[in-house]
Amino acid sequence: MTKQIPNIAGVIVLLFLAAFPLVYGAADYDYIMHIMITAFFYAILAASWSMLSGYAGQFSFGHMGFMAIGAYTTGLLCHYIYLSPEPTGLCTETPFFGQWLVVVNPIGVTSTTLTQDCLRQAMDAWGGRVEVTRMPVPLGILMGTIMGAIAGFLVGMLVLRLRAAYLALFTLGFSEILKATISAEIDITRGQAGLELPPLYPDGVTLFGTYFEPTDKLPPYYTMLALLLACLGILAWLAHSRFGLFVRALREDQDAAAALGVNTTRYKVLVFTITCAMAAAAGAVQGHYVQIITPNLLFLLQMSLVVAMAVIGGIENFVAAAIGAIILQVLLELLRNSFVIGGIEVDMTIWRLVFFGLLLMITLRFFRNGLIAPLIAYFGRVGVAEETVAKRASTLTGPGGGPHRTEAPD
Repeated sequence: MTKQIPNIAGVIVLLFLAAFPLVYGAADYDYIMHIMITAFFYAILAASWSMLSGYAGQFSFGHMGFMAIGAYTTGLLCHYIYLSPEPTGLCTETPFFGQWLVVVNPIGVTSTTLTQDCLRQAMDAWGGRVEVTRMPVPLGILMGTIMGAIAGFLVGMLVLRLRAAYLALFTLGFSEILKATISAEIDITRGQAGLELPPLYPDGVTLFGTYFEPTDKLPPYYTMLALLLACLGILAWLAHSRFGLFVRALREDQDAAAALGVNTTRYKVLVFTITCAMAAAAGAVQGHYVQIITPNLLFLLQMSLVVAMAVIGGIENFVAAAIGAIILQVLLELLRNSFVIGGIEVDMTIWRLVFFGLLLMITLRFFRNGLIAPLIAYFGRVGVAEETVAKRASTLTGPGGGPHRTEAPD
């Protein structure tokens, strides 16, 4: 029974998360829901990075870069591509299954470039008789995930022959180049001004018999939670398959694994591609939730936060990494509230990061496998030693409890 504690605790946590937005009714409902949605977002990043670094031993600093690829892919598609039943005659367009696929010209960020919006001019000429639709949000998220996987595959094929610090430095450089490119291409990405995205559910959605507006928090909450559970399910399936056995062998001794016939490059590229696709999917969904994306997504501090969450939770256990990310994100937000001690106001917007750094240092010094992973491992191993001793004893005793004897052949 004790060995089932992690499973029972997991079911209880899932039931709590599923019921929480339905029973919580305080005045700060929207704020708390935003914290939880963001926590799920970081949990996906931390869990996928844990699979890449903790299981496969591939330390990457480019995870947020692939997240940004997913977000900007769906952002650009939803921002620049539309479907029209009639050609505009002004934009770049091509026939597409009985309609016209219209590509809007980049308009940049200045008011003088608004006259270049060819679609707006065409709609003004139509006078409202033609209905134009933008790229569907689910299709944009799917394309963002695919682009993240393709980018992960290409980068993996290029750099995964490198090891240790060389891989970390390359992926860090990749992320910085991507940030600089997004910032520089102002006409397309709008640079630091940010690229606006449509809501996750532009027309609203009906859940449990209730209609929710595009700005309501409940649908994005369940969407991000479902994406987190899907990613954890895929990671669990991979970890308990032959794939997981091979990537753990790469982590322990890559040369020995290669000597035993494991195609090391193939499995390193596969795990890199899969985890990058998960990061891209999380970025695409989060982008539509917050409705704006900027190059600030790629700051090194954001990547460091994901790494720290995975380390504190347990880098070699993606479930622990996800739990750690949720707990730490919630705590970091709740610790924003300042308080007064002895007439001195303590500004927690600054000191909360100090406490976070101290927790990280203590974890690295005294809890090398995180704070949550050892608890899961402890309850998972309860009774294993006694069971092993009992099995060995049963092989040394006969059916009646006496010593087991093997008769010699005649």
